[in-house]
Amino acid sequence: MGKLKVLFIGGSGVISSACARVAVESDIDLYALNRGHSTTRPLPAGAHEMRADVRNPASVRDAIEDLEFDSVVDFVAFAPEHVRTDIEIFRDRTKQYVFISTASAYQTPPERLPVTESTPLKNPFWQYSRDKIACEDLLVHEYRENDFPATIVRPSHTYDATKTVLSGGWTS
Repeated sequence: MGKLKVLFIGGSGVISSACARVAVESDIDLYALNRGHSTTRPLPAGAHEMRADVRNPASVRDAIEDLEFDSVVDFVAFAPEHVRTDIEIFRDRTKQYVFISTASAYQTPPERLPVTESTPLKNPFWQYSRDKIACEDLLVHEYRENDFPATIVRPSHTYDATKTVLSGGWTS
């Protein structure tokens, strides 16, 4: 088996920049699709930068041309229409689609502690969380009905050298 070819949609955010660094250090053939506007967290040497506006499907198709990927990881999908577009573009171009969701999708307030993967998804307090839940619902449907290969990841406390974890709350 040769090098894994992975596409990150994003690549310069708090989570994705750390993942990009580890991917390149792990000898993954990394492609990063973004607008190329970040100077705070530049892509690591060795990553292939592809410039496009992910909210413009034609620009994404132009940027990726005829490339196929072992995995596509979307760090910047925040609404079902974003995921729907990803499914349309990458259905036949990836072996695994990874959606970066959020731990804030879990039931809030939680009925039981600790919160686990079996905790229901429900957050009536934050639209961002409800949108991520709707994205997850769409991906689960696409997997069950159309065999779309999806993985959902729910990060919690995210930080890097430019953004620290908020302290003082009950989750500190």
